[in-house]
Amino acid sequence: MTKRDLVVRISEETKLGQQMVLKVVQLTLDYISEALAKGETVELRNFGVFEVRVRKARVGRNPNAPEADIRIPPRAVVKFKPGKEMREEVLKLTPSS
Repeated sequence: MTKRDLVVRISEETKLGQQMVLKVVQLTLDYISEALAKGETVELRNFGVFEVRVRKARVGRNPNAPEADIRIPPRAVVKFKPGKEMREEVLKLTPSS
């Protein structure tokens, strides 16, 4: 699903214009990104939690030159932890043995 798909779906369901829905969706995403850029945690009830974590420095290897170790520096990354309802819905996709 793309942002466009989301806008069209919300617009059809709420009977609001697509331009208005696009503006709201874009502002929402901008505010989430802004909060994460400040190192804040973003918690959306019944959806999930976005948070910034710092990955430790580690040693990597180039598969084409495995004899040379490459130092990978620590870096900040965004982690997402799904909420209970989302986790339960996604678990329904698990194929049964």
